[in-house]
Amino acid sequence: MKSVLRTTLAGLALLAAGTAAQAQTGNTIKFGLCYDLSKAYTFVTPQIVQAVKDYAAILNAKGGIEGKQIEIIAQDHGNEPQRGIECYEKLKREGVMMFDYLSTPVSRAVLPRHMSDGLIMLQSFVGRGDAVDGDVFKWVFPIGPTYWGQMANNIQYIKNVNKGNIKGKKVAFIYPDYAFGQEPIPVLKTLAAKEGFELGLFPNPMPGRDQAAVWTQIRRFDPDHVITWNLSAMHVVAAREMKRNGIAMDKLISVNWFNEVDINNIGAAEAKGMKRGTNVVGGKDHPLMQQIEKELYAAGKGNGDAKHLNDIYYNTGLAMYSVMFEGVRAAIKKDGWPLTPVKIKAGLESLRNFDANGFIAPVTVTAKDHGGGGKTRIDMWDGAKWVPQSDWIAAYTDVVDQIVKEQSAEFAKTGK
Repeated sequence: MKSVLRTTLAGLALLAAGTAAQAQTGNTIKFGLCYDLSKAYTFVTPQIVQAVKDYAAILNAKGGIEGKQIEIIAQDHGNEPQRGIECYEKLKREGVMMFDYLSTPVSRAVLPRHMSDGLIMLQSFVGRGDAVDGDVFKWVFPIGPTYWGQMANNIQYIKNVNKGNIKGKKVAFIYPDYAFGQEPIPVLKTLAAKEGFELGLFPNPMPGRDQAAVWTQIRRFDPDHVITWNLSAMHVVAAREMKRNGIAMDKLISVNWFNEVDINNIGAAEAKGMKRGTNVVGGKDHPLMQQIEKELYAAGKGNGDAKHLNDIYYNTGLAMYSVMFEGVRAAIKKDGWPLTPVKIKAGLESLRNFDANGFIAPVTVTAKDHGGGGKTRIDMWDGAKWVPQSDWIAAYTDVVDQIVKEQSAEFAKTGK
């Protein structure tokens, strides 16, 4: 029975890859963005879709990728796993070979189909952290820092500002009490034991709009540092509660999902001193941002509201797809046209210290490491702009790698 199943899955993989490859024999390279455009993640998805379409427009105007035009297909899944699966199946029939879901529950639901069909899944900033293990997750590319890696880098920053010793220091972690918020806890517990700091865990019930009780608990804990995995409006509530409880803003380090809209809602002056982890350069100084502003928005050809060009989430979209576009470019240059999933996989795995001309933390992707190295840095809001506080780093890689290997081995064994 197992032999029959393996044969069937292998056949399905060849069929899916073959169908997609045939669809790529023209002059178009298709990317499928199955996103939540209507419910939980609308604070970030419009900016990312806009950025990807703008980047594609810039490249297409100059001949595309190695002479082939880029087509961006965006469809709503409402953060519902079944709708994500339906989006995948629909776009697969239309010849799409590269997919992105920007949702952990949807990514997890669709991942087994990618594994059996042999089609590429981009999984930056969401989904399974252990998917960086390319030996197990051959078709999944979580390029960028996992939440485990980002948390490890945050602790390294805290250690650096405490001159290399955090024994006895108090670190509070406030997080929305569901899978996204809970994910970094194993890393935190391991590092607390390793470095000797006192860890306080403060779960915040969803939807996170009432944080009064949890911040009172944090005040009593009297932390030296506070790490938060808040999202969207939760940041505004947290800032208000920090002020009410007399907790200094410069004690806080946020997960990367903390943008300029959040700063404006908190108040630029009130937010001074807040920090966030990131692997993307913010602002509009980068040449790519200036090119987009000049060639698209000044000419009335932009794919959305120009105000989003001031948003780190827009930059995040450019960063994610600068890697994908470069991987496809490498695939065509190395193995030629028509494009196939096997060629794209090899192209992505050939990237070495790629930083999109200084736009992102350098990534090196290999057949074994689909994450790219997991580098981040800490930026601080100085009252007017974000200012880097550290270099790009990937810290405690032994701790993160151990967790990756344990969980990917479990997936290889059980499929869960």
